[in-house]
Amino acid sequence: MSTVSGGEVVSTGVDGAPPHDDAPEGHATGVPPHGGAPEGHAATGVPPRDDAPEERAATGADAREGTVRAARAGAIPGGRAVGAPRALLRLLASEIGLTFRRPRNIAMLAVLAGVPVLLGVALRAFGGPDGDGPGSAVFGQVTGNGLFLTFAALAVLVQLLLPVSVAVVAGDTVAGEAGLGTLRYLLAAPAGRTRLLAVKYANAVVFCLGAVTVIALSALLTGLVLFPAGPVVLLSGGTISTFDALLRIGLVVLYVAAGMAALAAVALAFSTLTEVTVGAIAATVVLVVVAQVLGVVPQLSGLQPYLLTRWWNGFDGVLRDPIATGDMGQGLLVFAAYTVIFGSIAWARFTGKDITC
Repeated sequence: MSTVSGGEVVSTGVDGAPPHDDAPEGHATGVPPHGGAPEGHAATGVPPRDDAPEERAATGADAREGTVRAARAGAIPGGRAVGAPRALLRLLASEIGLTFRRPRNIAMLAVLAGVPVLLGVALRAFGGPDGDGPGSAVFGQVTGNGLFLTFAALAVLVQLLLPVSVAVVAGDTVAGEAGLGTLRYLLAAPAGRTRLLAVKYANAVVFCLGAVTVIALSALLTGLVLFPAGPVVLLSGGTISTFDALLRIGLVVLYVAAGMAALAAVALAFSTLTEVTVGAIAATVVLVVVAQVLGVVPQLSGLQPYLLTRWWNGFDGVLRDPIATGDMGQGLLVFAAYTVIFGSIAWARFTGKDITC
């Protein structure tokens, strides 16, 4: 209200008292406002209900994870500026560390390492298989020389369990990041999309090599414990020393890892086509199963040389003297062709993809 005093109009408060000059805006009525109160608090004074705290916490953790990885790669101001090659190496190291620290991947590696142990115990208890079935020659040699358990274990696992493990890791490379909303942090890196995709694929290749190495080491140790070891009698009839046999096991590891790396390129391509990790993994596994089915149909013999799964067991060429480099070389060419074709598909899709999350 206002009063006149000495010809001046003096403004007073509600009860005739002068207002506080330093009162914040909105206090003229004498009732302090709900300053900074969230929406929905003014009327009831009760804070709104948080319906999904765990979901937001998980999303926030994923976002922070993407921020940290991007910072390590020099992608955001929070990270120290580094050169492009060094940033790529740091990003690759971060990806590899994350891959081998995930409980899911550790569990898969443990299962892969356990299969050779179970196989060795079964052969020790019941002996080798009888007959001339596929792989019977290799399995029959295990009881006489434990080094053959490595070849037998890889021949079993390369059919499905190892490809499924590779599909899980490679299928999660891009689709998993997009689904969690961390892909945009990694795309802030100065390396660009092409180099980021190369890092993702390199990480999958490292996992392929690591998984095959775990199988080989588990089978080698199990074979040495349960069976005698010494010079190896090859399938062609010749004999090589134990050292030469270990070198050939190393060649088998590299060959199988190359085959799995080709499958990783397939899974990577599917991963760029979706933001659902399960979809990329399922598509890769279905492709493997279909290829294996087509590989046993006699009427499709003309198609079989072009199937990726057809060459995964081609490592038996190292069990001959001299090594069957022709068959193994053709298998490596097929692996390279699949890597180039599906790698190009992944690159074309990823570089033109609109990233919104």
